[in-house]
Amino acid sequence: MAEHDELRALSPDAYSGIRSLLHEVAGIELGARRQELVKARVAKRLRALGLASFDEYVARLAADPAEVPQMVDVLTTNKTSFFREPAHFEFVAEHGIPRWRSAGRRLRLWSAGCSSGEEPYSLAMTLLAHIGDSAAWDARILATDISPRVLDHARAGRYGSGALWGLPASMKKHFEACDGEVRLRDPVRELVQFARLNLLGEWPMRGPFDAIFCRNVMIYFDAPTRSELVQRFRRHLAPEGWLFVGHCESLGPAPAGLRAVAPATYVRCE
Repeated sequence: MAEHDELRALSPDAYSGIRSLLHEVAGIELGARRQELVKARVAKRLRALGLASFDEYVARLAADPAEVPQMVDVLTTNKTSFFREPAHFEFVAEHGIPRWRSAGRRLRLWSAGCSSGEEPYSLAMTLLAHIGDSAAWDARILATDISPRVLDHARAGRYGSGALWGLPASMKKHFEACDGEVRLRDPVRELVQFARLNLLGEWPMRGPFDAIFCRNVMIYFDAPTRSELVQRFRRHLAPEGWLFVGHCESLGPAPAGLRAVAPATYVRCE
């Protein structure tokens, strides 16, 4: 019982250590009142490592840098769905496709913080629904995330059958049955390239991107980190390229060099 109680206890020092490290390596600000979330998620790592307390786990993080990505993984929220916040995909269909078609059919999109892949695959399905002969386009979608685990899931392109709930028939045709699950068909998967990327680290890709999706990610960052990240996105956008953020995220007044054109949608204007 004593060991069980120790495992359940998250001391202020242990919470502060985990919180500080998460902010340092991933820019995520947990806030002062997320102890229960940390306890529930990090306890999985304690059990996997055979540790008896959160204090031992903090010591393990200091001694073993390889454990830090595991901590980031379990503390990162990865809830998503196909065509989440559908107005953005409607915007792409209505405004993006006509512009990109007239500009020569070369297209580069980036899903930053792609989680298990639903967002970039939704973009791919949107493109296929509106561009006609995809072979006539030079189109690529880069999808990045900090978590190797969710990237492996995304690359597989396999989801529970419940993932199709609410999707129109025109989009369900892009899936096929596979061992009790559904799998995205090759034309959708071939448009997307997945890569691990810490948004706070170096960005090896040069761009420019015609559109960048970073939705429901920056809500976990503090204001200075969020402001710096938005400007990095702006510099990686093509002239008049679009930045899409989550509808629950607020950037306040339009950041320098960007202009709001729709809810949670900004265009590069310089």
